[in-house]
Amino acid sequence: MSDAPLQLRKILGRRDVLAIAFGAMVGWGWVVLAGEMILRAGTLGSILAFGFGAVMVWLVGLTYAELTAALSRAGGEISFTFVALGPAGAFICGWTLVLAYVGVCAFEAVALPTVASYVAPGFETGYLYTVAGWDVHLSWVLVGVAGALAIGVVNYRGIRFAAFAQSVAAGILLLVGLAFFVPGTMSGDTANLAPYLTGWEGVLRVVIMTPFLYIGFDVIPQIAEEINIPFRAVGRIIIVSIVMALVWYGLVQWTVGLSLAPETLVDRELPTADAMSAVYGSPWAGRVLVFGGLLGIVTSWNAFFLGASRLLFAMARGGMLPPVFARLHPRYESPVAVVFVLTVLTAIAPFFGRPALVWLTDAGSLATVVAYLLVAVSFLVIRRRYPDLPRPYRTPVPSVVGWLAVTTTVFFILLYMPWSPSALVWPQEWAIVLVWVGLGAMLAFGMRRRVAALGRGRQARLILGDYVKELGL
Repeated sequence: MSDAPLQLRKILGRRDVLAIAFGAMVGWGWVVLAGEMILRAGTLGSILAFGFGAVMVWLVGLTYAELTAALSRAGGEISFTFVALGPAGAFICGWTLVLAYVGVCAFEAVALPTVASYVAPGFETGYLYTVAGWDVHLSWVLVGVAGALAIGVVNYRGIRFAAFAQSVAAGILLLVGLAFFVPGTMSGDTANLAPYLTGWEGVLRVVIMTPFLYIGFDVIPQIAEEINIPFRAVGRIIIVSIVMALVWYGLVQWTVGLSLAPETLVDRELPTADAMSAVYGSPWAGRVLVFGGLLGIVTSWNAFFLGASRLLFAMARGGMLPPVFARLHPRYESPVAVVFVLTVLTAIAPFFGRPALVWLTDAGSLATVVAYLLVAVSFLVIRRRYPDLPRPYRTPVPSVVGWLAVTTTVFFILLYMPWSPSALVWPQEWAIVLVWVGLGAMLAFGMRRRVAALGRGRQARLILGDYVKELGL
């Protein structure tokens, strides 16, 4: 294996990119969290919450669309924030986004044994200990760890193999969704929708969950260096994927709300699967939907593992992390050291049991919105400093979109703060955030030495490639 970092090759087509983005956003949360969200806000309240989340994500997505088309490098946010905010801003954005991506991967590692529990009653054997009132069993842990190893192997084999698996799984997932939404809407009982809205506090408690569920379109900038389609099309796919996710989540909440009475949602482990069983009058229908959820786990897990690996690769290539993470496999062209570390981190999550699902959702949502804020600020700065930068995809009324993106992301960040009724839970959720911040601070000291050795000009060339000339850096 070469000691020098290799360049990534352009091999992904339109279908690959859309499957990666949509599959990333539609994971397992729609199966397990729909009931909780309806209880918090009501059916229409939860749909409204997804609408609020979509507005923020759409505004941020417009900034991503322009920046990704203009600065098409692996670890896209690293490039955006490096140009606008310098090395420190790029590190903060990258490291924050890594938490969000690792959080999603860990979420799916916890979700996978949940599928096994639903499909095979009595699956949980070998009691180990209790976490937050939840009994953790050896069988649960082993399934989650096995899933982490499988996803690690897929990504070790390279992006071409990972993209093929993603396209197949996302296509079948769409078919399962249609089999749920169409008959569920036609046969559902509108009386189940009451109460339509439980109150604005409940809506906000769902709103804070939506960034974690919408995250996924931002995987596209991570793989931008490997996309072989016109840059303008890349920007359009980002926006299309956001719209697809909004429609999907809205239909999930609507169909579950029509199919199940709200008072029955409290003790349901997988309410969406139970809703499909109710639609068809058979428990086998619920198992079919769980299979779709399993595919959602695969598509989301694979996409975010892929995105996290490219993000960490880009950070290492730019001197922000040890250079071993920038080395690629000579045959598969995968960042093998990064794949190994991500696999280990993901495999740890099942040891915390099912309560980790909510902790990871909320902590990952905060990390997501902070990264979005830094990208929105970078969008405005780059627009002002580099007005002549070629932009294959141009965001309409950029100043308005940019400032609205900044405003909405700041609003979302405030929702997670201790004084908010929708604040992160202490100590579990804040512990995840604070531990990650502390680890990042330690890595930042090493970055300073590596950047000093590289020199600012060399670092800029490694992060931006040929865009250094276009930007005049």
